[in-house]
Amino acid sequence: MGSSHSENLRIAALGLNHDHVWTVTAEVLARDDADLVAAADPDPDLRARAEAELGVPTYADHTELLEREQLDGVYIYTDNRTSAELVIDAASRGLHALVEKPMAANSSDAERMIAAARQHGTRLMINWPFAWWPNLQRAIEMVLEEDTIGRLWQLKYRAAHEGIVAMGHSRQFADWVEDADQAGGGALVDYCCYGAVLARVLLGQPDAVSALAGNFCRDDIAVEDNAVLLMRYPRAMAIAEASWTQHGKIGAYAPVLYGEKGSLLVGPRAQGGLLRADLEDQAGVAIPVPPAPEHLTNATAHFLWGIRTSEPFTALCDPEICRDSTAILDAGLESAGSSSTLKQPGASREVP
Repeated sequence: MGSSHSENLRIAALGLNHDHVWTVTAEVLARDDADLVAAADPDPDLRARAEAELGVPTYADHTELLEREQLDGVYIYTDNRTSAELVIDAASRGLHALVEKPMAANSSDAERMIAAARQHGTRLMINWPFAWWPNLQRAIEMVLEEDTIGRLWQLKYRAAHEGIVAMGHSRQFADWVEDADQAGGGALVDYCCYGAVLARVLLGQPDAVSALAGNFCRDDIAVEDNAVLLMRYPRAMAIAEASWTQHGKIGAYAPVLYGEKGSLLVGPRAQGGLLRADLEDQAGVAIPVPPAPEHLTNATAHFLWGIRTSEPFTALCDPEICRDSTAILDAGLESAGSSSTLKQPGASREVP
């Protein structure tokens, strides 16, 4: 701990079985103000890949790495349940932590993570891949700061692919993402989480949640492969959709925001566009999207900036907002698994 601004921050990866780890560690390697010093995972194949691709020493045991290496922060990239324990362990050692979305397997674990970081004075950041889309950053700014489309009354976001392995991810990744105990759920947790956190940022915490989820196509897994999550507000609603069985990207990864004076279409992601439609421009007009400031270009840039400046992380990556979104998912899972469809999400609250 305790690097000055002139010193490189020392980062280690705890867990290699979340495939997003290869993106964020590559971000560290590309920088001249941070060093990736080690990685840990019990899987020998993943350790071999890390040694070959990242050029760092590896450990089979996370604890051994933490005890031997001098670190400033850790990137935690394992299953959702283990991630919480590793964040708590890291915080107790004075280490800042970056953990991948959706933060935890449930909101009670998310509470424990926040409490540990607060107790030990460490930073905790949650990484959402779509947080670094300049067009989504601009859309959030337009809604929250500029009143461009008036009061928001609905948002919708669909995340969809053809399956964890089918889309190119590793079997090690799929093994836990498709396991209800390790992940907290199936497609609802893995992919409705995006719409849940976006709704939390733009509309606040809903007063009720309803969900439908089922295993409609995948005979090889025991968790839901498709889900729809509905969030109710006094004068608004939000819809999060998730699919692990959709072929092609039609309708996916393109948030739509509906306000009283107009609508915004963010994306599709690959095109990076932003459209605004209203009474005068029914088909939509392109909104210029400026390049993101350096500290909002990727997870590593933001994490290092947050450590060095002590500034609040951007809303999508704020741990308390992300904790609230896990409470929405908890309520959705309860709703989807019961005959009654309306559930109260856990309220945002201070951790003692």
